[in-house]
Amino acid sequence: MSFFDDLKTSLEEAVDIKNGLKAPARVTHYAIADVKAIREQLKVSQSEMAKALGTSVDTIKSWETKRRNPTGLAAKVLATIQANPAFFRELASH
Repeated sequence: MSFFDDLKTSLEEAVDIKNGLKAPARVTHYAIADVKAIREQLKVSQSEMAKALGTSVDTIKSWETKRRNPTGLAAKVLATIQANPAFFRELASH
């Protein structure tokens, strides 16, 4: 199959999913994390959280004010930290 054929097949599948004719293969959703509550529970500053997560203080601030929401790996890591706060300490130590 050529690149064009792969792309065409992918787009046709996307249209079928959008129209409800086909279910997506796998969709993972994470609840939107309350980053401020998680950070306060951990008793760490925005700067400490940003450093442990490998992101900027501005990103932490935007998550806390709900201007933006963590997605992808960040959402998964925050869900893990919320379920297991010791995981944050492990992240922060590296």
